[in-house]
Amino acid sequence: MKKLLAFGPLFVIIAAMLWALDGVLRISLGTLPPAVTVFYSDLFGFIALLVIVKTWVGDLKKMTKKEWIAIAIVALFSEALGTILYTTALQMTKFLPYSVVVILEQQLQPIFGIITAVILLKEKITKDFFIWAAVAILSIYLVTFKNLQVDLQTGSQTIVAAVLAVSSGIMWGSSTAISKYVLNKIKVLTVTAERFSLGAFFALLIIIPQNHTQSLFHLTATQFWTLIVITFSTGMVATAIYYYGLKRTPARVSSICELTFPAAAVLIDYFYYHNALSFTQIVGFLILIVSMTQVTKNFGKK
Repeated sequence: MKKLLAFGPLFVIIAAMLWALDGVLRISLGTLPPAVTVFYSDLFGFIALLVIVKTWVGDLKKMTKKEWIAIAIVALFSEALGTILYTTALQMTKFLPYSVVVILEQQLQPIFGIITAVILLKEKITKDFFIWAAVAILSIYLVTFKNLQVDLQTGSQTIVAAVLAVSSGIMWGSSTAISKYVLNKIKVLTVTAERFSLGAFFALLIIIPQNHTQSLFHLTATQFWTLIVITFSTGMVATAIYYYGLKRTPARVSSICELTFPAAAVLIDYFYYHNALSFTQIVGFLILIVSMTQVTKNFGKK
């Protein structure tokens, strides 16, 4: 059991699987502006940690200025701007599942995660890791795009949406290494609480100039309870599990393990929405499993 608990990649994969459920849970939140959804999901997550688990509060004294700046960047990039930009990009392409927005974000995020890990954390990329990481990233193309078809006819705003998708990929990808930098010195729940408190703050700063403050006070009962469910599943809980895993896993390896997210989303599409998998998707799943096994097998090596 101790070996299992120490195997960080497993917890990154579990968190990514939980994140895949997020799309199903957020259907009833579609009428809310993205920033409002981010604000409440982060606020509820912070409150839950403040009420249920208070041990992390004392750890704040150990934070240096650099660590505060780092977690603020994560909150701004990953919690606020990244989510808002990607949601906006999807809205521009009418949420088409096989659009250029999806492929740009999913393919670029792990690449930027690995690049940031090398630059910021000085992690070394071996030849074997490079090969299997590339195979894993390419396999997601097979998994995500049925019959290898990308919908390029997504309207006049496709170029703008693509730019937003690339931006969100950079933000989410780089946040992995930055979070790892903080987790090397600070406890998991402390980093989680800071991310959610600052994320809610930054989301509010975005809501106000957009004149969406009225939406803050017009939550339906369904939306409120959905946000509560998200807090204790795909939100705060998933993030805490992810940080537990990331603390024990090199950022470069975690970036590949996070590819479980789009793969699990396709499986949910199959089991929940009953959309059949294509032959190429099945092949992609098999390749992804093999490549992730190779990447994580010797993850402790430098």
